[in-house]
Amino acid sequence: MEQTHTSHNGTATATPGAQRRVLVVEDDPTIVDAIAVRLRAEGFLVQTAGDGPTAVDTAEAWQPDLLILDIMLPGFDGLEVCRRVQAARPVPVLMLTARDDETDMLVGLGVGADDYMTKPFSMRELAARVHVLLRRVERAAIAASTPRSGILRLGELEIDHAQRRVRVRSEDVHLTPTEFDLLVCLANTPRAVLSREQLLAEVWDWADASGTRTVDSHIKALRRKIGAERIRTVHGVGYALETPTP
Repeated sequence: MEQTHTSHNGTATATPGAQRRVLVVEDDPTIVDAIAVRLRAEGFLVQTAGDGPTAVDTAEAWQPDLLILDIMLPGFDGLEVCRRVQAARPVPVLMLTARDDETDMLVGLGVGADDYMTKPFSMRELAARVHVLLRRVERAAIAASTPRSGILRLGELEIDHAQRRVRVRSEDVHLTPTEFDLLVCLANTPRAVLSREQLLAEVWDWADASGTRTVDSHIKALRRKIGAERIRTVHGVGYALETPTP
């Protein structure tokens, strides 16, 4: 039987060795069945929902460890599902979209999704993304419970590792867990250019270069929150975090 506990920062994490719960929210029976079969084969407990209201009710009652969430749903869309679920309890969300539309991706990230995939996708890649998101939750919980002295200050940008908080000009900036990890990765080597592949491997544990557009979309979302001028694009290479000249 699965057991879960809640960390001090309010994020639900599964007890070590317990089966993880994944709620799949998708109105296409063929897709939802394929996802459920693959994830159950990977050892996950899976429940499904085919519309927005059912998804929110199931998430509240079942307390999943992760949501796989389609944007286009009956009742109300996946973005509204994400807002409501995240308001009640932080949980990692993998958003699915039928359109290769960057606006959809950025909006999804803005309401609390941690990653996205564009249909059609391989079940192998989806399963890998699920494992990556759950590992990130574990790492975040460990980092939050391991005090680190001091706050990293880069000009008007402040990064508090212990509290996983970011401030710009002393104002709090809300970042998703993925955005925070991405910013920390860039901040660990300020001004150094990190390739998309490096960022993908460090932040997502994903070695396949086919996911580099995921990096680009998260960078755009991060720029909107901390200021576009703070992240420099090196065309054909990657990104660097700009810092004030000493």
